[in-house]
Amino acid sequence: MKTLSKIKGRQFNWLWTVVLALLVTGCATGGAEEADPWESFNRPMYIFNEKLDKYVAKPLAQGYQAVTPAPVDRGVTRFFANLDDVQIALNNLLQFKFRAALSDVGRFGINSTLGILGFLDVATGMGLEKHEEDLGQTLGRWGFPSGPYLVLPVLGPSSVRDAVGFAGDWMVNPIFVEIDTAAVRWSLYGVRYVDRRADLLKVSRVLQSAALDPYSFVRDSYLQRRHHLVFDGNPPEAEEIDFFAE
Repeated sequence: MKTLSKIKGRQFNWLWTVVLALLVTGCATGGAEEADPWESFNRPMYIFNEKLDKYVAKPLAQGYQAVTPAPVDRGVTRFFANLDDVQIALNNLLQFKFRAALSDVGRFGINSTLGILGFLDVATGMGLEKHEEDLGQTLGRWGFPSGPYLVLPVLGPSSVRDAVGFAGDWMVNPIFVEIDTAAVRWSLYGVRYVDRRADLLKVSRVLQSAALDPYSFVRDSYLQRRHHLVFDGNPPEAEEIDFFAE
């Protein structure tokens, strides 16, 4: 009952987030001729994030990976992935993917119990595959355009639609819903951030060695991937992708 009351108390905020997506994204797309009209803001923010990553996030991730045994590292990653199944189930439901939503609920229930709070992924071995859905994708399926590319502080590459979607997903995540103590909640967010950064250490090395302009590479890769995800890997054929009118 406690969980239900918390979710109900935040439903209006979540619904207002969806409304905000309609208003902000609609305004942001008028007259735009390219996917990155805010580059003068995005590039300095990208540089800021890179400096933050170089001097704070990456050293923390390297230290975390050095002292954390591989099985424990995988368990922590699975723990947070299990919590994500709650919002993934909700977004599959909002996209009318009822079978996938039921599978997500089953995954969460099984991994939270038999999988010891998700530290073990028992559900995958039982045939319940992991899905990747978020509110940004759901809004895209509903016809909301992506809007301009946007680099967020700390969080990195996004778009107007995905930034709004991130806020909505945040509000239904069990960490936000269940944890009342701010210190504990932010500690969990911190561990999650460092764990994810540790998982991307090899990827960052590839990026720096492969891209002449890392900013453009990240931007283009992000927009293409998000467009791909919105349509579940089968985007409509077009001569040129318009990220403002998906």
